[in-house]
Amino acid sequence: MRPHRRTPLGTRVPAPWVRTRLRVAPGVAVGLALLVAVTAFLAAVCPRVVDRAEDAGLRRAVADAEARRTTVQVAAPQLNPGFSPERREAALRPGTLRRQYAAVLGEVRRPLAADRAQSSYGVRTATPLAVPDAGLARPDNVPPRVVLAAQNDLAGHARPRSGRLPRATGTVTATTRAVEAAVTTETAEHLRIEVGSVIHVPGADRAPLAVRVTGILAPRQPEGAYWEAQPLLRSPSLVRDGNSPAAPTYWLGALLLPPQAAPAMLGTSGNPVRYWQVAPDTTRTPAHALPELRSAVATLESGPGHGRIRDAVDPEAVTETDLDTVLDDYEDLRSRIAPLVSVAALGTGAVALVVLLMAGGLAADRRRAELGLLRARGASLPGLAGRLLAETAVVAVPAGALGLAAALWAVPHGRSAYAVAAAGTVTLLACLALPVRAAARHRTAHLHTGREDVVSARPSRRRTVAELTLLVLAAGAVEALRRRGTSEGAGTRGDTLVSLAPVLVAVIAALVLVRLHPLPLRLLTRATDRLRGAVVSLALARTSRTSVSAVLPLLALLTALTTAAFGGSVTAGIGAARDHAALLTTGADARVESTSGLRAGAAERVRGVPGVEEVTTAALTLEAKPHDGPESVPLAAVSPDAYARLADRVHLGAFPARTLTAATTTPDGSARPDGSSGSGRSSGSGRSSGSGRSSGPGRSSGPDGSSGSGGSAGPDGSSGSGESAGSGAAPLPALASSAVAHRYGTAPFPVRLADGAHVTVRIALVRESTPAVTGTEFLVVDRSGLPSAATRPTTLLVTGSDLDAAALRRAAGGSPGVTVRAQERAAYAHSPLQTGAEHLYTAAVAAGAGYALLALLLALVRAAPERVALLARLRTMGLTRAQGRRLLILESLPQALLAAAGGTLTGWAAVRLLSPGIDLTTLALATPGAAGVGHLRTDPVSLLLPALAVLLLTVAVAAVQAWVTGRRGSVRELRVGERT
Repeated sequence: MRPHRRTPLGTRVPAPWVRTRLRVAPGVAVGLALLVAVTAFLAAVCPRVVDRAEDAGLRRAVADAEARRTTVQVAAPQLNPGFSPERREAALRPGTLRRQYAAVLGEVRRPLAADRAQSSYGVRTATPLAVPDAGLARPDNVPPRVVLAAQNDLAGHARPRSGRLPRATGTVTATTRAVEAAVTTETAEHLRIEVGSVIHVPGADRAPLAVRVTGILAPRQPEGAYWEAQPLLRSPSLVRDGNSPAAPTYWLGALLLPPQAAPAMLGTSGNPVRYWQVAPDTTRTPAHALPELRSAVATLESGPGHGRIRDAVDPEAVTETDLDTVLDDYEDLRSRIAPLVSVAALGTGAVALVVLLMAGGLAADRRRAELGLLRARGASLPGLAGRLLAETAVVAVPAGALGLAAALWAVPHGRSAYAVAAAGTVTLLACLALPVRAAARHRTAHLHTGREDVVSARPSRRRTVAELTLLVLAAGAVEALRRRGTSEGAGTRGDTLVSLAPVLVAVIAALVLVRLHPLPLRLLTRATDRLRGAVVSLALARTSRTSVSAVLPLLALLTALTTAAFGGSVTAGIGAARDHAALLTTGADARVESTSGLRAGAAERVRGVPGVEEVTTAALTLEAKPHDGPESVPLAAVSPDAYARLADRVHLGAFPARTLTAATTTPDGSARPDGSSGSGRSSGSGRSSGSGRSSGPGRSSGPDGSSGSGGSAGPDGSSGSGESAGSGAAPLPALASSAVAHRYGTAPFPVRLADGAHVTVRIALVRESTPAVTGTEFLVVDRSGLPSAATRPTTLLVTGSDLDAAALRRAAGGSPGVTVRAQERAAYAHSPLQTGAEHLYTAAVAAGAGYALLALLLALVRAAPERVALLARLRTMGLTRAQGRRLLILESLPQALLAAAGGTLTGWAAVRLLSPGIDLTTLALATPGAAGVGHLRTDPVSLLLPALAVLLLTVAVAAVQAWVTGRRGSVRELRVGERT
């Protein structure tokens, strides 16, 4: 047994500070660890999510572009005829081309990488040659033309559907008379080529080259760059022989020769050229390396790499690619989305920062008496701050590391340096918040301080100056955002101050609310002085005597609620913009149209398709010419009643049906008393009756008895001939776009239809858009006022739910175009850049709401010991459990109500203030040329739901506290001293 050692007198025994604190307050330590872990996770995962979206966007941009644009193509002409035939033939042989191909690949520098599986090289004729063989397809009795191509590794990229791959027997030279070839299935189908067909390609000063087809091939990857870089090798094209629309057409296809047979092309007049095609591989190229990628492409196209390629291949070699243009387009899209991403990321980060600082401030306030006593007993300020730092770091550092590890595991793609820096910053702030706040508060040793009630405390001058500085910064950020907008940040990756505008608005609103906080409390206290019972008065008195530091949750709550409301407005604006753009494109829930006219009974058959509720027909012509001039305006002939119902249902240019009905107007614009039709149309010899239809040869009589011959003058005074509007005909009322109305005015004017008939119209309604016509120029008239030839339905506007495009097409018959609104809307979210930004804003809404609830919980937990002690004392004085529950709820509600109302109002104001500067069009609409503009739109869910959650959580926590306290005994809570 070891003897007990006595501690000498005067020896200092160090107290295990950190271990003691963790054992005394384990709940506080666990709460801090969870806060730091979650915040570190969000901070670390955000840059990796952005990197993942940008990298996926780069890959999608390159994949969506045509391979002929993204492939780096090096081409060299045949050797000069002055060289010997043997040397010219040797330049086209596979061995020579293979060595030169290796030299070209050697000039591809990182981060640009070559997709060797889809890259290729070979020889092809640059000039198509007409082949006169009988049996080949001749659409307009014009013989087809072919190109000869000898591309490497044909066996690896195609499999024989019938026959076999072509082979070269012996040594092929320019004088070879016959070679073998293969064609793809599409070429064989359109040109009517079969296995065994012999095609005679014209020779150059020699007999034609006989090309015998030995196989029909099916490409293994028809969408790959091997075939897409030169699509003619896979798919023939129908070419017009001349620039005239009436010129005859012919088929142009390719005959695929074995690489060993390439020298035979020298015996034709096809002008063979050598080529080397490098398909880019961007699957491992990060978006942040885009400048280096563009530099690598420029080097190949016109830089030092191009010079070395010429030295290795041919001095006249030319390198061409549109990959740099594709990369520029992607960079433009990324630079326009980046400022919006910055707004979400910085806003959420600011909320997390405020909550971390609030947690440190509340911890310092909770331990104010303890720390003041230590200072009064001689503890140095650096020593005290160091102990608090060690105490916090023991909890925060492992929690931050855990959050970082979870982020790296959850999103394995992206740069790790940014994630580590973000998580480290969060951990450092969590460690410093408590010691810095405590050091600032206990600079001088004191045991007792004066009251710092919310009602009695007065802001210091330094606080006033700081708040005014923040106000100036917020006003500048808001004004800059309204003037410049986010779209003008292209290429700058966003302005930090501008991106913080929503957060700064929330901070200013919180500071204003903190200053105004005492006023409603005083008014409520005065209003409840005369009420019976002490519960309400006691609750308000407790709220008024809350320390100034207890209003810190207001700042966190308002910032979090505003961030959630702003993020929700962004997602709502994106959804609204896509809905409106899809509606402008389709005009209804689905659109079925055919320029040549739909089949008879199509509308009735479409009505029977499951999900269809209503079908509205329209006859649309794009060749209506006002004043018989050169300009055309789309004109739609509709049934006014049905079309008005449709426009009102889809909220697209709604109008009263009677205004468009032809029977309701007369030439002077007044209503017809007899209800007769004044269609305004005329045809035949020009003699018209009151209805507007001409009758009899040569003369026309109007309603006033006037007569005319040979035609009628239009409203502009021009004389019409042939079929024209009669002078007594009532003009058709028309619905027009603002551009058309501005151009032609409201006076009647003639319009020549596509079939040559004339109709007089008068613009009676002006709308910015209409369901039947896509675009900014249109005329819509009553179909009963047009000749029957102009009223054949060409468009069906379908309303309903869960519409199937294939079912609609089958029901309509033929091959009409079918556009479904839901599919059109889904197509707008095309780029991963857009979907990634949307997910980030959705996460911002969730994070804002979560941090708001967390801030409230921290504040309620901070006040819990005092409330429990108060209830214990009051219970000894006869307070019932119901009164205790009511007391805690009423004490908590004023601050929660102010935070919820202030957060809701601030979120709404931030959306209204910043809406002019936030353009969501790029984020909402990926399709180039899509109609519609995206703006912020207030989202009631994200605006009200977090605020209601704050109120419900406040009431729930207060009720739970009262219930738990009521079940405990009062002795423990009434002991002398207070547990810390």
